[in-house]
Amino acid sequence: MLTPSILLQAYKLMMTAKSMSETYDANRAVCKYVHSTSRGHEAIQLATGLQLLPCDWVSPYYRDDSLMLSIGFAPYELMLQLLAKKEDPFSGGRSYYCHPSSKDESRPSIIHQSSATGMQAIPTTGLAQGVQFLERSLQHKVRKSVDGKSPVVLCSLGDGCMSEGEVSEALQFATLKQLPIVYLVQDNQWSISATADEIRTMNAYEYACGFKGLKRMQVDGSDFMRCYETMEQAVNYARTERKPVLVHAKVPLLGHHTSGVRKEFYRSREDLLKHGLYDPIPKLRLLLNGVGYTESEINQVETDALELVLNDFKKAQASAEPDIRSVEEYVFVPTPVREEKGQRVPKAGERVMMVDAALHAIDELMDAHPEAIVYGQDVGARMGGVFRETATLAEKYGENRVFNTAIQEAYIIGSTVGLSAMGVKPIVEIQFGDYIYPGLNQLVTEVSKSCYLSNGKFPVQMLLRVPVGAYGGGGPYHSGSIESTLLSIKGIKVVYPSNAADMKGLMKAAFLDPNPVVMLEHKGLYWSKVPGTEDARTVEPAKDYILPLGKANVVVHAEIEKIRKGETVCVITYGMGVYWAKAAAERYPGQIEVLDLRTLFPLDEETIFNSVKRHGKVLVLSEEQQNNSFAEALSLRISNDCYHFLDAKVEVMGAKNLPAVPINVALETAMLPTATKVAERISKLLAY
Repeated sequence: MLTPSILLQAYKLMMTAKSMSETYDANRAVCKYVHSTSRGHEAIQLATGLQLLPCDWVSPYYRDDSLMLSIGFAPYELMLQLLAKKEDPFSGGRSYYCHPSSKDESRPSIIHQSSATGMQAIPTTGLAQGVQFLERSLQHKVRKSVDGKSPVVLCSLGDGCMSEGEVSEALQFATLKQLPIVYLVQDNQWSISATADEIRTMNAYEYACGFKGLKRMQVDGSDFMRCYETMEQAVNYARTERKPVLVHAKVPLLGHHTSGVRKEFYRSREDLLKHGLYDPIPKLRLLLNGVGYTESEINQVETDALELVLNDFKKAQASAEPDIRSVEEYVFVPTPVREEKGQRVPKAGERVMMVDAALHAIDELMDAHPEAIVYGQDVGARMGGVFRETATLAEKYGENRVFNTAIQEAYIIGSTVGLSAMGVKPIVEIQFGDYIYPGLNQLVTEVSKSCYLSNGKFPVQMLLRVPVGAYGGGGPYHSGSIESTLLSIKGIKVVYPSNAADMKGLMKAAFLDPNPVVMLEHKGLYWSKVPGTEDARTVEPAKDYILPLGKANVVVHAEIEKIRKGETVCVITYGMGVYWAKAAAERYPGQIEVLDLRTLFPLDEETIFNSVKRHGKVLVLSEEQQNNSFAEALSLRISNDCYHFLDAKVEVMGAKNLPAVPINVALETAMLPTATKVAERISKLLAY
C-alpha cells in the first residue's frame, strides 16, 4: 500500500539518483569509464525496487542505478564500480557502472549482468526456471521471505532490445512453462540514436500480445504513484500466481545515452524539451505537497541527498585501485576433482559403447544428485536423443528433470547461468556441433564471463554436450568440428573423449566441476561402427570412477631402444584422430607414440612437452580444417617450448580448408585425414 512515508522515501532516492547523475557529469575527467544513468527513468525503477524482497532475484540493465538504490545499495557502492575501484562489490574493478552482481542475503540477489542489450533475458528466465524446479522438486531449497512469501524474478530491459531474437526465446519459454518472472520494459523511445519509429512496428506491450499466457500491463513510467500501483500488482501476480507478466513503462530520457554518446550528439532541442515535460521529479514533488509535506521538508531532502552523494563520491575517489596481480583471478573457481579415482577396469566389467557409457554416467549422476536436470532438443521421452544418448532417463526421472525444449540453442545454453545460480545442476545438449552457433552469443557473453566479471560470485556450473565430427555421409550441417571456435572463448573448459572409459570418467568430472564444461562427443565413435574404432568400446568403469580434466594419456607406446636411437615420432591428437594414428602406427612397429589429449582446455602441457622431448619429431593431428586451428596453435606452443629438443619442424595435419564437409562419402574422405594419409606424413618425419 502506498503511504506518504513511501512517497518521501522515493523522493529521497530520486534526488539521490539525480545528484549522482549531475555529479558524474560535472566530473567527467574523474568519471572516465563509460557509464549511463537513470535520469528520467527514476519513477518506474524506484517503484519496482521497493516491491522486491531479499528472497527475490533481479537483473537490472545498465541504466538502472535508481533500481539499485531502491533495493538497498548505497551511492558509494555504485560509485566504486563507476570508478573501477578495488573494493567495487560487484566486479572488483572489472566491469562497467551499473553492471552488478550480488549474493548479499539482505537484498535481492543479482547474477552477473552484461552490456549486450537483451542478453540478460535468457539467464534471468533461467533463474525463474530454477525457482520453479526447486519449488516442484526440492522445496526445502527454495529461499522464502521471513513471512513465508515465495520468491519472484525481475528482468529489467530497455525497449530497444525487444527486437532481439533471444528476448523472444526467453518470453516463449517463460510463457510455455508459466514461470514466476516479471519483465519490466522501460521505453524511452530511443535506441541510442535511432527513434522508435525507425526500428519497430509496435511497442513491447503490443508485442507481448503474441505470447499466449503472458499477462500484460502498461503504465506512465514517469508517474511514481501509478508506477508503484502497477508494479505492486505485477510483482504480487508473479509471487502468488507463479506466472509471468510483462510491464511496459513509457519514460522520458533526460540524460545521455551514455557518457560517451551524449544527448547533444543526436537529439534536437525540441525532443529534449518534449521529454523534459515528463520529468518524474516535479511530479513527485507536487504529490508530496499534496500529502502534507512542507517546502522546507522537501528542500531538506534534496540538500541531504546532494550531501550524501558528494561525500560518497569523495570517498570513492580516495578508494584504492585494484592490485594488478589480481587480473588473472576468478577465470575459474577451483574444482574438487583433482585426481583419478575409482575403478577404471572392474574385474567383472563389460565392454560398452561410448554412447552407453555417457548414458550410464548421467543416470548415476542424476540418481546421486536430485538437483541435476537434463534438457535440449529431443532428449526427453519418446526419443531420448537423436543418438539415444539420453534414452530411458525421462521415463526414470520424470519430465520435471528430463525434458525437451524448442529449437532454441541460445536458451538451452544461456538458461544454465540462472539455473546454476539457483543451485540447479544442468546437463544440456546441442543436437549437432554445426548448430551451436545460435547459442554462441550466450556462451561468450554470459556463460564464459560470469565468474570473472562477478569476481568469483557466480561461476556457471553446467555441462554442455555437443555431438560432433564426420563419418559416413553426414553432410555439411551434421559433420562439423568446432573445437577451435570453442577454444577461442576464455572462461570455458573443453573435453573430447575418444573411448567409453574416458567418456564416463570425464563426464563425472565435468558435472562436478563448478565451471562451464563443453563435452565434444564424436558421433563416429558413439557406436564404434567406423572400421578401426573398435577400441572406443571399453570395459565400463565402476560408478565411483572419475577422471580429472586436463590429463592426457599415452595410448600407444614406442620402444625404448628406438626412442634412444631417434627413430620415433609422437603423434598428438584427440577424438577420431586417435584411431587414425593408431592404425598408422601399426605400419611402424615400436616407432610411434600416440598421445590422446582427452581434454583440450585445460591442456596437459606437461605431458605433451615431455612426449615431444622424448621423441624430437612431432605430428599434431586433428579432424578440423587445418588453417588457423587449435592444432596449428598447439604446434607453435610446442615449437616455442621444446625448440632445442626438436629434430624437425612440428608437423600439423588436419582436414582440407573447406567451408563444410561434403555429403558424398568419397568427397568426405578426400577432405578428411585418414590412416593412410597420417602414415605418409609419419614416413616423412621418420626420414629426418
